[in-house]
Amino acid sequence: MFLCDIGNTSYHFLKDEIDYKEDVNSFNPSEIKEKIYYICVNKKIKHILKNLENWIDLSQKIDMSKYYKTMGIDRIVASMAVTNGVIVDAGSAITVDVVKNGEFLGGFIYPGKRAMSKTYKDISPALDYEFNFDIDLNVLPKNSIDAISYGFLKTLQNEVLSYEMPIILTGGDAKEFKKIFVDAKVDENLIFSSMKNISTLFGK
Repeated sequence: MFLCDIGNTSYHFLKDEIDYKEDVNSFNPSEIKEKIYYICVNKKIKHILKNLENWIDLSQKIDMSKYYKTMGIDRIVASMAVTNGVIVDAGSAITVDVVKNGEFLGGFIYPGKRAMSKTYKDISPALDYEFNFDIDLNVLPKNSIDAISYGFLKTLQNEVLSYEMPIILTGGDAKEFKKIFVDAKVDENLIFSSMKNISTLFGK
């Protein structure tokens, strides 16, 4: 099966068990002649793909009324993969979505690791640190690197844990966030797994 999750900067492909990425500015989707199922948050690319018959938009088979109008299709597809849990997608932004008994309850968007790091750096060069994911979040910090790490991570940790539900981590930084959500499950292919399930609705 050939799948593609298209963001604002890249095409993320999964073909059989091999995944790879292509840049949205240089890749020509018409080069692919096979049937490929996709989701896309990039409006410009989505417009291009409408003219390519072998590119099949999975959003056609999703009941969008269960979600809010401006919610990204990637978040919707991830939510469809979970019956009960809190999905933390740690990428350029961190999205947190709560699903209970198969119903999407809502979610929020938090700055990603790199975006938050830049924010601290913009405040002062003295705050230009990498985050310490090994920090003990039960102890107030007494140095600058731990102070900014605590400010970033503790707030997110408290909010996610407050739902008292299983936590599923996905996205490029999932393994780092596993350090502050020790009981969480890491599923880097959560979206692709859900896409496979949705693709069956199209038949053969």
